Amino acid sequence: MAAELGRRGWVVSECDIVTGWDAHDVFRQGLNECIQHYDLVVHAAASSPHRAAIDGEPQHFARNLRLDAAMFDWAVRTGQGRVLYLSSSAAYPIRLQTEEWLNAHGPGRLAEHLINLGQWSKTGDWSPDSVYGWTKLTGEMLAEQARKAGLPVTVVRPFSGYGEDQSESFPFRALVERARRREDPYVIWGDGNQVRDWIHIDDVIAGALAVVESGTDQPVNLCTGVGWSMAELANIACDQVGYRPRFEFLADKPAGVAYRVGDPARFHAIYKPAVTLAEGLARTLR
Repeated sequence: MAAELGRRGWVVSECDIVTGWDAHDVFRQGLNECIQHYDLVVHAAASSPHRAAIDGEPQHFARNLRLDAAMFDWAVRTGQGRVLYLSSSAAYPIRLQTEEWLNAHGPGRLAEHLINLGQWSKTGDWSPDSVYGWTKLTGEMLAEQARKAGLPVTVVRPFSGYGEDQSESFPFRALVERARRREDPYVIWGDGNQVRDWIHIDDVIAGALAVVESGTDQPVNLCTGVGWSMAELANIACDQVGYRPRFEFLADKPAGVAYRVGDPARFHAIYKPAVTLAEGLARTLR
């Protein structure tokens, strides 16, 4: 995001805990004494938002809630410009992403209207994906309250983003690296049938900024609308490398939901992804 904004001519102030800047300190004291007001605040700070941590380290819930609350409080209090809040596809009801739902209703896309912040207690069990999903739902509620206080907020819900420098803690990079190393057996967490909507980081960034420029206050999925299973992704990666391993499926590892594909209609009216899965895989392998 910082690199793309820089290419577009923005003056960017960055805060990243790995370089010594704790976002909490920024929200208390400010980042740059010479800049008191920002035209755009991109809030991407989070603690370990990957599958293993989501399922096994619930303490991240409190940390991420504190980050979101502190950011919105600071932005409203200091009168900042538009905020870009990165929510998540994990905010969608998990019941719509199970094998039972698929068997009964067939595969379906997750459309933005399926989350209704005002009807949560009236629509039955529409819980999101683990405590991480609850964090993002709460963040969207904070965004709505910030709007009422006069702060412009853009909410986007990225689906399964990936990129060349992504950590192996995330499934896309882990699967690609196993192919690049020509591992045999080739390990896949779960049964390999979990379907995801993979979207390249270039399209996540360009798409999110396009949504910002559109000025919409509606939440927007960042997705392709096309689903690929973990096993299909692994096979394509191995084909690109040029080898055929034995696949080993680990049912005892965190696998996530059965099917998560976004409805792209609202997003594609604003921006259409440019990087295909095959091209994204080739880039990552290179």
